[in-house]
Amino acid sequence: MVWTPRVTVAAVIERGGKFLVIEEDTDDGVRLNQPAGHLEAGESLESAVRRETLEETAHPFMPSGWLGTYLWRPEGADAPTFLRFAFVGDVGEPLPDRALDQGIRRAFWIPADELRARQAEHRSPLVMRCVDDYLRARASGRPWLALDALYTHSAIVDTHHGKQ
Repeated sequence: MVWTPRVTVAAVIERGGKFLVIEEDTDDGVRLNQPAGHLEAGESLESAVRRETLEETAHPFMPSGWLGTYLWRPEGADAPTFLRFAFVGDVGEPLPDRALDQGIRRAFWIPADELRARQAEHRSPLVMRCVDDYLRARASGRPWLALDALYTHSAIVDTHHGKQ
């Protein structure tokens, strides 16, 4: 049998020393996360992170780089494995008439130290790991990985934004 992880995308967005996060209802209660979600069929990774950020925050997202790739599995023998592609970038102002996805309570800005203090509320350990990786890379002057390092074959039709 072929093992297949669940592919997700996440947006790590910092403005003025604060990070954009969402508060969402989950099976484990209310949790904090980056704007994130699953890659859909016929969608590029970049299009997926744009879509998920808009759906969960009402902010249009403009990715400027790829932060990294993360492999994680929650505890439990039957737990799925998640393969997360994290992006960095900027957001525009929230679209005033845009409703947030079902289950998303709100999107808000939080300093890294406050987010760290609330780790018991995180959706996964990847939330803080992505922020810490972002902060380390920025402090060291390491450039983000180029978006063109993520290739999407022309046979993939982006159902949300036209052909890739």
